Amino acid sequence: MGLRRTIGLMLIVGGLAAGLAGVAIATPGVGGTTLLIAQGQAAKGTDARIPKGDDVVIVQNTFVPGGSTGWHTHPGLAVIVVQSGEITLNREAVGGGACRIHTYSAGQVFYERPAIAQNAVNHGSINAVVGVTFFKVPHSGLSRIDQPDPGDCGP
Repeated sequence: MGLRRTIGLMLIVGGLAAGLAGVAIATPGVGGTTLLIAQGQAAKGTDARIPKGDDVVIVQNTFVPGGSTGWHTHPGLAVIVVQSGEITLNREAVGGGACRIHTYSAGQVFYERPAIAQNAVNHGSINAVVGVTFFKVPHSGLSRIDQPDPGDCGP
């Protein structure tokens, strides 16, 4: 490879690295599986108040010990029922301030608000299984939006 081509490639790679240095990296989930249970739209004439063009999606998520969702938000409300095990939710505080961390165990229900970053982690010694109902999911099926780690709100 010629010297000019090598120097040019080094400048491009260096420029990309410098550009990425200021970009927050999303935190994908680890140690989890998702099973789609159901997806659909509100029937015409119901009082469900689910906007046209949006779906309701129901899934079952299973997290091995040490597994996590990764930092994420949702386009709409998500209601979570802990079926077995425990799940610890690290959530950014609404309007700033200290983050909120709470552990939920089997039989408990919690929710995740739209546009609030959170990361659910299984700190237990057995699988954590949760049922999740997502509201206002676009037809594209996008029920989760990866977010960067806020750095001051748990793992």
